[in-house]
Amino acid sequence: MTRENLADASATLESAADATGDGDAAERLESLADQLDSLATRDRDPDHGRLARIENALNDLEDSDVTEQVRSAHESVVAFRETVEGV
Repeated sequence: MTRENLADASATLESAADATGDGDAAERLESLADQLDSLATRDRDPDHGRLARIENALNDLEDSDVTEQVRSAHESVVAFRETVEGV
């Protein structure tokens, strides 16, 4: 089962990692992209806590040279999170 919003966020962050000139930010972006890709294809929906941690990491990266891509990925995560039951 694929979760389109999470897959979109993953692809956006991969692109941002390739585009940034900051090596540390690139590593963080790649890590988040990998996490989102994994969450997009696993059998169960991720919980709110996991998604909140990803959102916090994205907030930390919004002041980078790839701000628009990070914001776009963040919006995709928020859109998916709104469909998750719970909190």
